[in-house]
Amino acid sequence: MSVKRNRSRANQPRRPLTKALLLPMDRASASEQSLRLHLALVACRECQANSHLINELMRAVYLAYFLQRAGYGRHPAEHFKVAECAVEVTLAHAHETGEWRLTPDVIGDFEELIALYDAQLARAPLHAVRHAEEQLRDFLAGTESSPIVVEA
Repeated sequence: MSVKRNRSRANQPRRPLTKALLLPMDRASASEQSLRLHLALVACRECQANSHLINELMRAVYLAYFLQRAGYGRHPAEHFKVAECAVEVTLAHAHETGEWRLTPDVIGDFEELIALYDAQLARAPLHAVRHAEEQLRDFLAGTESSPIVVEA
């Protein structure tokens, strides 16, 4: 986040959270996101994926990580890192061969993280989900190679 952006937020009075922002995402929206991710994972398992589907999976992994850092989850950071590395390997392999597929050894990791994300969407208030999306946008606009911090 830029310093300029932080200052502008600091100068503005904080709006009270609405009831909708204090409650979890509506079931239909959460189910739609979940279905989209589960179908993307099936396509990645069956060598029927593309860059969009791989990006959708990585987006969910990052959002799940940000939501966990906000207190919604207890998965080791290493699981998120494994998924991130698997996507990097998949992207490199696809660039060389044109084949978009996650390796079988990481499918279970993605299944776990998608299940975590499903649970987070069912439990976390909408304002936390939106904040995670904001963190993802900030990361994508920045220069860091990864938002995932693995403590030694």
